[in-house]
Amino acid sequence: MSYNKNDILKALESITAPGEGKSLIESESVKNIVTFDKEIIVDVTIANPSLQAKKKVEVEIMKAIHQHVDQKADVKVNVTSETKNEPFKPEKPKVPGIQNIIAIASGKGGVGKSTVTANMAISLQKMGFKVGILDADVYGPSTHLMFDVANAKPLSIEIDGRSKMQPVESYGVKILSLGFFTDANQAVIWRGAMASKALNQMIFDAHWGELDFLLIDLPPGTGDIHLSIVQSVPVTGAVIVSTPQNIALADAKKGVAMFKQESINVPVLGIVENMSYFTPAELPNNKYYIFGQDGAKNLAEDIEAAFLGEIPLVQSIRESGDVGHPAALQENSPIEKAFSEITKNTLTQLVKRNKDLPPTDVVRISTMSGCSTN
Repeated sequence: MSYNKNDILKALESITAPGEGKSLIESESVKNIVTFDKEIIVDVTIANPSLQAKKKVEVEIMKAIHQHVDQKADVKVNVTSETKNEPFKPEKPKVPGIQNIIAIASGKGGVGKSTVTANMAISLQKMGFKVGILDADVYGPSTHLMFDVANAKPLSIEIDGRSKMQPVESYGVKILSLGFFTDANQAVIWRGAMASKALNQMIFDAHWGELDFLLIDLPPGTGDIHLSIVQSVPVTGAVIVSTPQNIALADAKKGVAMFKQESINVPVLGIVENMSYFTPAELPNNKYYIFGQDGAKNLAEDIEAAFLGEIPLVQSIRESGDVGHPAALQENSPIEKAFSEITKNTLTQLVKRNKDLPPTDVVRISTMSGCSTN
C-alpha cells in the first residue's frame, strides 16, 4: 500500500521543534516525504542543533504518524540542523568539555544582569542545551538564591585521580557560586588577587562535564574580575545588559568598550534592555516608559551591535527570583516568551560570530592600561 502525503502532513501539524514558535508545517521544516509500501521516510530540518532537540522531534514525528496514519507503518525520520555547517563551538575548546563561554555584563549595578543570566540559562536548557552558570560576582553573588539552592554545597568528586568540585544542579542548570562557600551575613573582603584565585578554582577545579554553554555572570564595572576572566578562559562573546536611562547607558558603553579593547577583543553579541516599560494589569494595552524609551536599542545602533530584545518591568520577575524560581520557567507566559526571544536572538548572533570570526583566545594583559602580548 502507499500512504497519502497530505495525511502525513496533517499528522505533523501539531509538532513544534524545541525553542521554535511555529509547527514543523508552518515553518516549512518538513523538506521531503517518501512513501513506499509500508515505509514512510520523513526528512526534517530544524534550527536547533542540539542532539536532544533532534531526538525529541524524531520521536514526536514517529508517534504522530503511528497515531494518526498507521500504527504499523515503518517510519524513518532524518532530522538535520540548518546550522550544522555553522557550529556553536570552537574546534578546539580551551576548557575541556565547555563549547561556548558567554559573559553577561553591565557597566552599572542593579540593571538585572543576574536576572538575565538566570533566565537565559533556563531558556537554553528548555531548548535542549547543556548549560552551566559561573557566578563571578564574588562580592555580591546571587545565582544560588535565584535557583533556590542557597543551602546547597558542591560535593567533591574524583575525576582521573583528582578531586574536583561537583557543581550544584537546579532546574537542569549546573551552578557554581561563591555564595555556596560564604555565610549569608558575611562580607567578602578580598583583594583582586584573592577573588581571581577563587574564580579560577571554580572554573578549573570543577567538574563541569560536557556543556554547550557556560554563562558567566560578571560583577558591575570593568575591574579585576573582568580582567581575570578574559585572562583565564576564552570568552566566546559578551552580552551587555542595560536599562533605558542615560546614566545606565553611559556605564554600558564602558562595558562595551572594555570588551572591544584590542588587548581583550571579545565580540559583543548584543545589548539587552531590561525594565523597558511598565504595563499595569488593569491597563494591559498601555506601556509606560518609566526609565526612558529605546535607550538600549539606540545604543546598539551606535556601537553597531545587535539589539537582542527588551524585558518589561514586571513584578513577577522580581518575585520569581526572590523565591528561587526563574520567571522563564512559567510556561507560555509573556515573560517566558520575552526571554526565549532574547535567547534565540543571542544564538543567531553567536552563529554569525562563530562563522565569521576565529575562536577567542585568552589574553595576557601586562598593565592595567590594557597593553598586552598574545
